[in-house]
Amino acid sequence: MHAMVLEQPAPIEQAPLSLRDVPLPTPAERQIRVAVTVCGICHTDLHTVEGELSLPKLPIIPGHQIVGVVEARGGLVRKFRNGDRVGIPWLHRTDGICQFCLSGQENLCNGAEFTGLHANGGYAGYTLIDEDFAYALPRTFDDLHAAPLLCAGIIGYRSFRLSRARPGDRLGLYGFGASAHIVLQFARHLGCEVYVYSRGQPHRDMAMRMGAVWAGDAAEDAGAKLDSAILFAPAGPLVHLALRALRKGGTLALAGITMTPVPQLDYSLLYEERVVRSVANSTRQDAREFLELAAEVPIHTEVTEFALEDANVALQQLKAGSINGAGVLRVPR
Repeated sequence: MHAMVLEQPAPIEQAPLSLRDVPLPTPAERQIRVAVTVCGICHTDLHTVEGELSLPKLPIIPGHQIVGVVEARGGLVRKFRNGDRVGIPWLHRTDGICQFCLSGQENLCNGAEFTGLHANGGYAGYTLIDEDFAYALPRTFDDLHAAPLLCAGIIGYRSFRLSRARPGDRLGLYGFGASAHIVLQFARHLGCEVYVYSRGQPHRDMAMRMGAVWAGDAAEDAGAKLDSAILFAPAGPLVHLALRALRKGGTLALAGITMTPVPQLDYSLLYEERVVRSVANSTRQDAREFLELAAEVPIHTEVTEFALEDANVALQQLKAGSINGAGVLRVPR
């Protein structure tokens, strides 16, 4: 099968992903083999390719917003049949026995493995996943528009929950990429007013078209205090600006898997019970709840399609901030 393989991390400008012919994987007893149709691209893929994350496995095939069709099954698989359409997200497996798994916090599992990091992902013709970590997808979405739901959507949903936003609240979104453009839609559906902070005018324009009540630069005053905020941009200095925009008792959720250093904080930014919390991965319950909500809204994902062999170009554009919405790789069959 064809796959875009990372042999050694390097800046994406050096095009470190190479198109290779690799062996077709064989499913274990509880695994399904999925024929990949599309795979979304994500900042986490970029961090993987550029070596900003510790890489437990090389070579590795990135990609964790996977849509495809069950093509083969292990002997103990019961949840899916051949021909079923499934989605595969970031969480690849958990140990199921640690204190976090047993307390409903499997996103923090000590033995967690992640798709496209510990196990080969979706920048390929086929991939494997345990049946318990794959999801039937709502028929509302075609393959191309379903892909961004599987990370941008799920992590956006968890970030929204942890921001403690409620109907009628003012919610700030810092950075307006794949995840934020999904959050804006279901936040409005749930009754929030959404304020978008972005450097790029095209992103601001898109946010306003999608129903934001205000869009501007992070340093600008939106004219109203926020009840909650989510920081998607991996830029530590934005923490200061977001805290200044929060009301007393407001919550700032940090959605990125990495972030540049946060400058020293004056205590006055945290005083009056403002809360800062990180968001680490997601649970299977997050995925189930979000996919149900996405179909209810329904979410419309803005996508830019790329060929599988153009994965380096797609990630270069992602790094440059020149993709409106989400980028998705089309895998040839």
